[in-house]
Amino acid sequence: MKNHFFKIGILTLACFAYSFSYSDIHEKEYKFETIAEGLSFPWGIAFISNNEILVTEKTGKLRVIKNGNLLEESVEGVPDSLFRGQGGLEGIVLHPNFTQNKYLYLAFSETDPLNKKLNTLRVVRGKLEGLTLTEVKTIFKANPSRKTSNHYGAKMAFLADGTLLITSGDGFSYREMAQKLDNHYGKVIRLNDDGSIPEDNPFLSTPGAKPEIWSYGHRNQQGLATNSDGSIVYEHEHGPRGGDELNIIEKGKNYGWPAITYGIDYSGALISPFKEKAGMEQPIHYWMPSIAPSGMTFYDGDLFTKWKGNLFISGLVPGDVRRISLNGNKFIEEEILFAALGKRIRNVVTAPDGSLVLATDEFPNQLNPQGGKLIRVKPNN
Repeated sequence: MKNHFFKIGILTLACFAYSFSYSDIHEKEYKFETIAEGLSFPWGIAFISNNEILVTEKTGKLRVIKNGNLLEESVEGVPDSLFRGQGGLEGIVLHPNFTQNKYLYLAFSETDPLNKKLNTLRVVRGKLEGLTLTEVKTIFKANPSRKTSNHYGAKMAFLADGTLLITSGDGFSYREMAQKLDNHYGKVIRLNDDGSIPEDNPFLSTPGAKPEIWSYGHRNQQGLATNSDGSIVYEHEHGPRGGDELNIIEKGKNYGWPAITYGIDYSGALISPFKEKAGMEQPIHYWMPSIAPSGMTFYDGDLFTKWKGNLFISGLVPGDVRRISLNGNKFIEEEILFAALGKRIRNVVTAPDGSLVLATDEFPNQLNPQGGKLIRVKPNN
């Protein structure tokens, strides 16, 4: 994507919540409450409780919101990240037993310490003690490193068995590597919570394969979520020019990129003449033109009863949320929500109270980096 630079403005940090409405066909059904603003490219969101929220800023800080207040002090002990291109401090997920062990996981891009011209995706585990991250341990580092600063993936989700899935993107210029098993480009990775390799990973006995790989043939996977009982894993990824995909991820499967795709290259050139091939999985839904899908949550809350069991997918272009209704593994229909905000929506998550929380940012703009907000969506009753 091309960078667009907007007029520099003076932003005032507002850490109180207030409500506002937009005039659209849904305005009678829900309302918006700004939780916090003045965030620098908010990306990942994790709830310690409904009133204590962790937010990663792509520029490198882990921020804390308590009782509607965005704390001025960020969490110390967070490793340095590479904020360049599409990289930075991005994914965050809490350990399933966070209440007891205080472990959280961060995914970010970093400069390769052995070659400053290269960089890679790294995932760490640390213990949150107050406003300090301690016992920081690297559990995954994508290999090989890349020259580009695009397509990191960097989304994480725990499965019902306690193992951790990590998305690792194709690095933009390395797409052919997504079909090979000797690297981490364009893969979904599965690890135990301490970074060790599960004994039932699909390619443990495949010569030359990376044993961490769970699935392959992906492009840039920005959404990862499971259904209520963890039996279904949903993933979405950016296509090139068109062809964004919503997939159901299964052990050992090949999702086709770049051998099959519904998109074309940014230049207009053909990437592949094929949309289907034997042995390669089909998306359950795809978008033409692209919506630039960014985050995703499976809704199992009680505030919006008619939305229970739906997927919500945030989009950057033109900026809205897609509600996807499903019948088991089948796509049924799509509804566009929250477009009246007029913002790029970077993420959508379900809060403990059943509300939806959106992270917004302006178009990536190095000169005006603090336009991000967290907005809660609640029923208007």
